[in-house]
Amino acid sequence: MTARRVLGLPAALCVLLVVCVLSLAIGALPLAPSAVWRGLTDPSSPAYAVVHDMRLPRTFLGLLAGTALGLAGAVMQALTRNPLADPGLLGVNAGASAAVVTATALLGISSLGGYIWFALGGAALVSVLIYAIGGGGSSTPARLALAGTAVNAALYSYVAGVELLDTDALGQMRFWTVGSIADADPGTVLRITPFILVGALLALGSAKPLNAMALGDDAAVALGGRPVVTRALAIVSIVLLCGSATAACGPIVFVGLMVPQIAAKITGPDLRWVLPYSAILAPILLLGADIVGRVVARPSELEVGILTAVIGGPVFLLTVVGRRAS
Repeated sequence: MTARRVLGLPAALCVLLVVCVLSLAIGALPLAPSAVWRGLTDPSSPAYAVVHDMRLPRTFLGLLAGTALGLAGAVMQALTRNPLADPGLLGVNAGASAAVVTATALLGISSLGGYIWFALGGAALVSVLIYAIGGGGSSTPARLALAGTAVNAALYSYVAGVELLDTDALGQMRFWTVGSIADADPGTVLRITPFILVGALLALGSAKPLNAMALGDDAAVALGGRPVVTRALAIVSIVLLCGSATAACGPIVFVGLMVPQIAAKITGPDLRWVLPYSAILAPILLLGADIVGRVVARPSELEVGILTAVIGGPVFLLTVVGRRAS
């Protein structure tokens, strides 16, 4: 197991590097690897504008959003002790989405620098709400899942209602609401990077305390842990990661559900390994889905949120069936 863990990380990083190169090469104008390199390094190259202005920001955004969603899903599953937990399924992404749509349609805020704070606030509010509805400290995975499903449905109904009543908001948000990294620009990447870095550090730092809490709060205290502080820091990391990723890309579902489970099959349940693997595997999945979306619908594109939902739906059903069989 230890050898597989150690060797798996550099292998996953190599796969991620290949996916990043493909993300720079594949699009409406296909580029050979040599053209990608010239586009990165030679300002006089015809590919320079394509690579620097369009595909490099898109790739960086996919890396950041994938890492954020993978880490958030892993922390959420550990915190709730529910392998079916996902920021999209438990309503956190929906809270951020509802707040962004409100800021855009009702307050006229159209820049990421303005509505990212609404996304973070919406994600935080819904996280607390679901935790409270689910029973607080006595919550169970089933109650949290039911609370998240109910809040998710209500908030997405609100989002759809606002967009139908406000045609300007519908036109502005129609691609964002299905989850997309196609319109990435350097400003978007720079604005969300600090939030994702802080959230990632908090998530990675919570690995050992969350491992202890998997044995129960009493055992965690006996091992020197502080469950209340651990929960608070874990929730802050989820809010920062989900809120910033959703503000930049829209609500992308199932990435946080699938990736931590794949990571756990490689590493076992130890979060000190699950979290780094999730941070690498999730952008592979997200960028891979984005690349497929550029290819299957040429000359148009399928948004990445559609592809992750198509992939994640069957995985979710198989996971549920597998848990019932066991």
